[in-house]
Amino acid sequence: MSDTAISSIDQMTEEALLGEAKRQAGLGDFGDLWFLEPMGKLLESIHKEAKLSPAGVAGQGARIVHGLVSRLRLQDALKRNPEIHDEKVTVAGTIVGLPRTGSTMFHRMLSNAPGINSIKWFETQFYAPFAGEERGDPVERRRLATEVMDGYVKAGMMSIHPFAIDAPDEEIIIMDQFFVGTMPESAMYVPSYSNWLSSFDHTKAYQDLKTILKFFQWQDKGRQGKRWILKTPGHLPTLDTLFKVFPETTVITTHRDPIQTVPSYCSMVNSLVHMNSNDVDDVGVGRFTEKRWAGFLERYEAARERIGRHRFIDIKYEDLLKAPLEQARPVLAKLGIEMTEEVENAMKEWLSENARENRAAHHYTLEQFGLSTGELERDFESYRERFILS
Repeated sequence: MSDTAISSIDQMTEEALLGEAKRQAGLGDFGDLWFLEPMGKLLESIHKEAKLSPAGVAGQGARIVHGLVSRLRLQDALKRNPEIHDEKVTVAGTIVGLPRTGSTMFHRMLSNAPGINSIKWFETQFYAPFAGEERGDPVERRRLATEVMDGYVKAGMMSIHPFAIDAPDEEIIIMDQFFVGTMPESAMYVPSYSNWLSSFDHTKAYQDLKTILKFFQWQDKGRQGKRWILKTPGHLPTLDTLFKVFPETTVITTHRDPIQTVPSYCSMVNSLVHMNSNDVDDVGVGRFTEKRWAGFLERYEAARERIGRHRFIDIKYEDLLKAPLEQARPVLAKLGIEMTEEVENAMKEWLSENARENRAAHHYTLEQFGLSTGELERDFESYRERFILS
């Protein structure tokens, strides 16, 4: 990502960030300004609650400017190539579930099946074309994404979320650049922003995501006519909007006991928050994160009832580890893809080349975050009874 002139918390203002983005991109049209509201709420929370260190200010300032630059570049591409809007996008499946439930492995395996499109990691980092980029040849974006990936490798991020330049990855990284989603709260303590976001209408964010998928199809003709499969835990609280913008989709949920997954996720978030702040309340971060995901699952369960259970497929983590191909069969059938020998061999090849990695263990206690097993059992009681214990 480009260096940014944002070097102090006082410079993290809407005016300064928009101005820096315009300077870096050499462009001035952001298109629809709907994103200014969530951006403003995030900035308010950063100033009030995040207690960013100098490194945190530099990193988060660069992140915000980067998202604004990408928006400027995409808007410029859409004006020069209005036919992008005519692309027909089909999101056949969307994988959701708590973090640490096998969703990444399942997403990448399914994405290896012929006929499936997925967003590539380098595209999540740089979704918009650079100046002078030829259609279908994102060489500079790939080069810069490689530099970003090398930095993540050195920082030890591969043990948390393994990735490769062309591997499928999460659209939440793109939506974060619209200032919606769960990424800010996984790197900073911004509870007022997160709470506000719970009642924000995400429709335009999902519409922007759809436009970006259209751009990916337009740029790479090999993707045209194929079905997209998306994946991120961040869709759990916004399923109604997901279905409104992508009414053709089926939601595939990977289920694992939150008693096992949520404390581990709290530990990961706490580690990331410490990277951006020298003044972290471990209990505050842990308890907020635990309550937040308990709320996400409550909204998920309610959405299933409104939308209709027939629009959902459930996959248990234990079954996914034991027999991944068997779990893939009904999913692919629902997505309209026959499990031919070619499809099965493609997924078998991926599985053989991507044996489950041995991740570095997270060392933590529930007490470190002010939590207890009994509290987790109470907060996730409905979900566990329905999807884990039954």
